[in-house]
Amino acid sequence: MALLEIRDLVVRYGEIEALRGVSIGVDEGQVVTLLGANGAGKSTTLRAISGLAQPASGDILFDGKSIAGLGPEAIVRMGISHVPEGRRIFAHLTVEENLVVSFLSARASMSAAEAMAAVYELFPRLAERRRQAGGTLSGGEQQMLAIGRAMMNFPKLLMLDEPSLGLSPVLAELVFERLAEIQRQGTTILLVEQNATCLELATRGIILANGHVVLAGDRHMLQDSDFVRRAYLGV
Repeated sequence: MALLEIRDLVVRYGEIEALRGVSIGVDEGQVVTLLGANGAGKSTTLRAISGLAQPASGDILFDGKSIAGLGPEAIVRMGISHVPEGRRIFAHLTVEENLVVSFLSARASMSAAEAMAAVYELFPRLAERRRQAGGTLSGGEQQMLAIGRAMMNFPKLLMLDEPSLGLSPVLAELVFERLAEIQRQGTTILLVEQNATCLELATRGIILANGHVVLAGDRHMLQDSDFVRRAYLGV
């Protein structure tokens, strides 16, 4: 069953049409990867879903209900968390404070302390640095914190915009391992990346170019595609 369904979505920034009739489905429990070059429309797709960009036309359905045009606060309360590109943690707050301020009691089925304990189980390194200011963490640790903040409300859908950006291969692999664990725990994931190696984690992949879908299929089909191999895997 589709947890998220995007139908003929059009998003404009002034005269620029960033998305041109995009249609995407994400089934419950899947990891779906959006691939594409800079300017392809990947980030705009996530921004439209999370209410940060308003559609000019088309619809976005979540759990069978239209969320197109709703504000970010309402969308978070429905069970969608968005980890934007660049992490955007609160640099002067501690790790623990970053997590606490992200907690929505109206959304969660447990206390903030219990939610934080679950995040620390996912990311033990954050527990070790709980009293440390977010701005003093390494890039990989900041990405863990950004994901941990999103998980404080146990979303049905976790969206991430280029979580491996700026990370070493070792740290990127660690982040993807944690995302795989989040998916095993029952969270559906929509992942934006430029690096097609993330297909190892994905159930399905969708390639965007110039604001529309140019290719979609399961992980194995895309990995075997000559187009994907040339454009995104360098082989």
